[in-house]
Amino acid sequence: MITKTIQITEVTADELADTVADKLMFKIENYLKELSKKQNDEILTRQEVADYLRISLVTIHSWNKHGILNPIRMGNRIFYKKQDILDVLEQQKINKKR
Repeated sequence: MITKTIQITEVTADELADTVADKLMFKIENYLKELSKKQNDEILTRQEVADYLRISLVTIHSWNKHGILNPIRMGNRIFYKKQDILDVLEQQKINKKR
């Protein structure tokens, strides 16, 4: 059994509350990030991606060819990870701000 000793010296109640709140907020943010990654672990077909992004299948083919999207090939079928699609959109948003 592991025992830990906590020693607090010259800390006000407000400082302690702020420290605990900061640690708790950090844990909550990490949990939410992991939760959103799991939800976006879906696999989409070409048509689902086209509908989601409101673009044509020709545009998807062009984006594959230029390396914008990274398809997953299973036999003669093509799929995409939803998280990869969201990452591409986020990257485009960052590039436009520059």
